[in-house]
Amino acid sequence: MKKIICLVVAALALVSWNEKEPDYAIISGVITHKKADWKIVSKDQSFSQILKIDAQGKFKDTLRAKEGVYFLFDGTNYAQIYIENGSDIVINADTNDFNNTLKFSGKGFEASNYLGLKMEAEGKLIGDEKAFYTQDEAVFKIKSKEVQTSIERILDGVKGISESYKTKEKRNLNYGYLVKLDNYEKYHEYFAAKPGFKVSQGFLSDLDGLSFENAEDFNFSEDYKKLILSHYSKEGEKISQSTSIPEDVALLQALGSISNSTIKNSLLFSSAELGITLTTDLKAYYNAFMNASTSQDDKKVITDLYNKLLIVDKGQLSPQFVKYENNAGGVTSLSELKGKYVYIDVWATWCGPCMAELPFLQKLEDKYREKNITFVSISVDKASAHDKWKKMIVDKKLGGIQLIADKDFDSQFIKDYSIMAIPRFILLDPNGNIISANAARPAEEDKIVKLFSELGI
Repeated sequence: MKKIICLVVAALALVSWNEKEPDYAIISGVITHKKADWKIVSKDQSFSQILKIDAQGKFKDTLRAKEGVYFLFDGTNYAQIYIENGSDIVINADTNDFNNTLKFSGKGFEASNYLGLKMEAEGKLIGDEKAFYTQDEAVFKIKSKEVQTSIERILDGVKGISESYKTKEKRNLNYGYLVKLDNYEKYHEYFAAKPGFKVSQGFLSDLDGLSFENAEDFNFSEDYKKLILSHYSKEGEKISQSTSIPEDVALLQALGSISNSTIKNSLLFSSAELGITLTTDLKAYYNAFMNASTSQDDKKVITDLYNKLLIVDKGQLSPQFVKYENNAGGVTSLSELKGKYVYIDVWATWCGPCMAELPFLQKLEDKYREKNITFVSISVDKASAHDKWKKMIVDKKLGGIQLIADKDFDSQFIKDYSIMAIPRFILLDPNGNIISANAARPAEEDKIVKLFSELGI
């Protein structure tokens, strides 16, 4: 009898093991008329994989990635897809008419279908962003709540979605509503052209009592992440205002007060990975991160970045660029510009924020035309955009020394400065030493003029 019981227990254990939820997801299907590689990328860009699509458009890939929303795209077409362990999603589409032919099926496809319906509905409900955010407070709040409740009805109407997903997504929709309220003040100020606009007392009362320590929602909801980051950014501003600590350093201090280590370390790292390349006080920023983070892996990555950035810290001799093509003819090297201060703008024709700085840069160049400073613009456009670069210089009447890097973002000069985002401004002294590897932008006129004045330019 005991032997029979043991055999039954062993059999049950074997069944239980065989039914264990897989630690991967499968995506497959057919994408016809493929014109470029298709990638699947997580929202936070921590995961990226190229789909192996054959000549007939067929593909099948196994993904070991965390649960969440992913983007499927080829540079022109894109769709959102929800992936969790155990999913076996089939994707079929024709790139010649992608939106009308895209179809999901298989195990766990329902959430991906819902995401498409959600995106379409939200676009229609919000409409023009400017018109949406220029509504007065009361109407804006009502309309924002209508967006939430309308999409909840869509969610409830999609058959096959798990109750677990629905529960988390409804919390996510509420976070989306709260994000709109949280954004209203700055968006209304901008779109309605009301400098200094402040929301009325009680407008943000719906955010009262919101917990910032929910790890499950943090992993599921991008809007929840936004609310946490917004909250601690405001806390960082308070720290900065009450001390002499720069805002970016104060933000790290504020994030360090989060008690949930998953949330704390994730936000610290995502802030610091780019922030350390942009800070104006490298040592203070690095020390603040090291004091706040409890992740040894993250500390190692940021330490490696820090050591690399030390070579372009204030007072160091600038890395060199050599024989960059000059729009005026010939080539130019940085060594030829010694004897004057050098203000370098790293930009590209495709960069919207770069375009926004151009009028301010032209104004700055005019103001200091007769002074001891040279203005240099280095384009990191690809070789295929060479003609576009030259045309824009003429069309925008760009001044200063206009150069184009030899290998766009792969240029050694760009790598030496650890430039990960543009525009980027660099200020050098007449001896070629770095004054700031991340100087104030031309649009920050008060800051840059003050700095030039302190230098005697």
